[in-house]
Amino acid sequence: MRAVVVRSFAGPEALELVEVPVPVAGPGQVRVRVEAAGVNPVDAVTRSGALAGAGLMAPCEVVGIGWDVAGVVDQVGPGVTGFVPGERVIGLRDRLDVPLGAYAEYLVLDASALAPAPAGVPAAEAATLPLNGLTALQALDLLGLPAGATLLVTGGAGGVGGFAIELAVLRGLRVVALAGPQDEALVRELGADWFVPRDTPDPAAAVRGLAPGGVDGALDAALLGIPALGAVRNRGAFVTVSGGAPPGLRGIRVANVWVAADGPALTALSGLAAGRRLTLRVAGTHPLEQADEAHRRLARGGLRGRLVLVP
Repeated sequence: MRAVVVRSFAGPEALELVEVPVPVAGPGQVRVRVEAAGVNPVDAVTRSGALAGAGLMAPCEVVGIGWDVAGVVDQVGPGVTGFVPGERVIGLRDRLDVPLGAYAEYLVLDASALAPAPAGVPAAEAATLPLNGLTALQALDLLGLPAGATLLVTGGAGGVGGFAIELAVLRGLRVVALAGPQDEALVRELGADWFVPRDTPDPAAAVRGLAPGGVDGALDAALLGIPALGAVRNRGAFVTVSGGAPPGLRGIRVANVWVAADGPALTALSGLAAGRRLTLRVAGTHPLEQADEAHRRLARGGLRGRLVLVP
């Protein structure tokens, strides 16, 4: 089968399309015939070597790329009872120390990392859900805010931020979205109560003008750090979607969200997507052999939604 791998960390040109044996599902595993694979910023960071340099990856000669998958069950391993061949599924490949990722024609995952695909949703759209949806969900769980609380979401128009707004609203939270000036209509459509332009000179002051004393919590999908922390009230909560969270000043509870595959949670998200309560956004599709071009397009920025590779 064909797969995209990295043997030497570099720019998009490091993405190699190679022929490799079709993987076999072991005990507790499922082989998926890939119909679509999401292209995420973490893929570019992996390809560049930044994760390896930060000690977040075990040494390996060949690195698989791609976390998000949508496809069809092709083979089930011993002990798997929840999935059958021919079933449409979505899943998350959350390990970085394996030689194959979702950029491939077939992918083997633990059954616990899979969920039924959202009914009636094209594969390209379904492939945008696992990584960003689970990241947003797990970040909100870490924040632990009660209904009626106020939440700042930075990067509100992005993949994680958009899902975070919608999921927060479903939990009864009141959301302040920070995004580009052109994205106000989008984030309000997603459910944000208030909007702060990304280019505001003092975002913390702007947020506090809307939520006196500061918001109860912040989900920092745009990695603003201290400027976003400044918008949170004393002894509030703050979660960032990457490493390097700011210190917990003023008694603020600070955490990083390290996303983990979670079949039951992904099943719940899939149901919300099927019911159109989560907005799945595809910025464009590319064939597998154009993975390098997809990464170049990602690097140029300005995307609203995710790029998707179609084997």
